[in-house]
Amino acid sequence: MTVKRRQEGWRYRGNVALRVLAGSVGAYLVMALTAALLARTLPMSRVEAVTTATMIAYLAAPAVTIWAFLARGPWRALAGVALVAGLLALGAWAAGQPA
Repeated sequence: MTVKRRQEGWRYRGNVALRVLAGSVGAYLVMALTAALLARTLPMSRVEAVTTATMIAYLAAPAVTIWAFLARGPWRALAGVALVAGLLALGAWAAGQPA
């Protein structure tokens, strides 16, 4: 086995590892931030808002995981997840504490 072939193998494994990281940790992060944002902005009682926000946020996990493996490259997958997480965090921060 040549050195170049070994490097390609490690590069492939690294790409897959980055996608798995974006798809698992990123999905959890986006799901938590989605729940936080929706719980603060839904116009219903606090208990109902948190329950509804949590149920809706569960839809984000498969979407982020699919995105992580459909993106053109692993860095694009990480950048996409980071962008969405940043926007959700900004929205949750701007929404403030629930009343």
